[in-house]
Amino acid sequence: MHTKTKVSAVVLVLATAGAFMLSTGSASSHGYTDLPVSRQKLCAIGTVTNCGDIQYEPQSVEGPKGFPAAGPADGQICNGGLSRFTQLSSPTTPSGVAWPTTKVTGGQAYVFRWQFTAVHATTDFRYYITKQGWNQNHPLSRSDLTTTPFLIVPYNGRRPPGTLSHSGTLPSGLSGRHVILAVWTIADTGNAFYACSDITF
Repeated sequence: MHTKTKVSAVVLVLATAGAFMLSTGSASSHGYTDLPVSRQKLCAIGTVTNCGDIQYEPQSVEGPKGFPAAGPADGQICNGGLSRFTQLSSPTTPSGVAWPTTKVTGGQAYVFRWQFTAVHATTDFRYYITKQGWNQNHPLSRSDLTTTPFLIVPYNGRRPPGTLSHSGTLPSGLSGRHVILAVWTIADTGNAFYACSDITF
């Protein structure tokens, strides 16, 4: 009887541990874009300073998936709805100047790149861009974006390598300053990772 009780206790512990691992599975998967360089990457490498926690965790901008129908609320898109990282959604850096931009050319091929600190089963990668004439003076909202992605890269549940690059064509007919929103959708959790990159056409 004593042995049976011990076995039952072990089974209970293992079941509890398994449930915990399932519930926290998304915590093992993290990533961000560095081509074009994202706001979180600029903070991590010190190009932008006084960013708070995000400078140590550029890979952790994880929020609900399903954008644009679901996902982070307007005004919190670039920080994935996480209050720890609100600096990412501000239209300016913590020092009050505009976020640095990457220069690009409309209608040209561009290589987008993700860096992963841990990988996860992936549905796809989607890229959105701001409309011409968007309001640059407030945190990004859906009304600022063309909510049809200009690039979708299906991944069919596979796990990406530590670094993943894919090529797409940048939209034509845009000029001046814009934001690209990259969304990495996880296949087996309810979450996605978000990264905003500032560009100039």
